[in-house]
Amino acid sequence: MVSHNAKEVFIQGVTHTGKTFRPSDWAERLAGVMAQFKPPGMRRQGAHLVYSPWCIPTLVNGVKCVVVKRELRDHEPMAWEFVLNFAHDNQLVITEACLLPDPPA
Repeated sequence: MVSHNAKEVFIQGVTHTGKTFRPSDWAERLAGVMAQFKPPGMRRQGAHLVYSPWCIPTLVNGVKCVVVKRELRDHEPMAWEFVLNFAHDNQLVITEACLLPDPPA
């Protein structure tokens, strides 16, 4: 279960049994479905597909992941539930985390 205070959730492309989740483009597909959920003012008519800043596919230590930000829950609770249910239904590892900025050089 994800705590209500989580700022970001990482859905990892690995099941609880340690198997790599397939298909290999699952993260891009999930983020593509969530691309319609954006902050007000970010939507532009005729724009090409742009991922939502609240649901971003990424690679962490060689594992495909989707980073889901709390703002998605605040803006559209049903979309947040959809993403978490996708992870639960597919037995994917979910980690609450927070990305930290790189330290100054």
